[in-house]
Amino acid sequence: MNKRALQQQIIATLEADREVAKAVLAATHEAATHAESKAENKYDTRGLEAAYLADGQRRRLHEIETALAAYRNLQAGVSSDGRVRVGALLCLDHDGAERWFFLGPDAAGLKLQHDGREILVITARSPLGQGLLGRELRDEVELRVHGQLQRYEVLQIA
Repeated sequence: MNKRALQQQIIATLEADREVAKAVLAATHEAATHAESKAENKYDTRGLEAAYLADGQRRRLHEIETALAAYRNLQAGVSSDGRVRVGALLCLDHDGAERWFFLGPDAAGLKLQHDGREILVITARSPLGQGLLGRELRDEVELRVHGQLQRYEVLQIA
């Protein structure tokens, strides 16, 4: 798989998300400052609720822009020692099934279709990401999730 193309796909997805977030932010800001949002009595909270929503959208836009900057600056090469690091594309065996992950700097939870495979973006802040950092081919990672032990084996690192 072409990691550079995958990185560009992630950037394109984040850019599209950014445009949607900008539009939603503009709409929520308009709603918060519109004359109809002015409180008619002390119990009327429409304006306050709209302001909170606008602030949440502003934060979401900032998160997307931070993720975009991180992916634009990411060096998506293979580590010289063959160990997992941020920027690694990984194929893991989990209960006999192959699953693909991209260990990115941000945008955890993003799912992409690339070269006919579903790839899930994870970060080093996740338990799986933490467990994978520094691993090599054929290493196993064990995680306890909701009291159950889950095992992953590293099949490929790119």
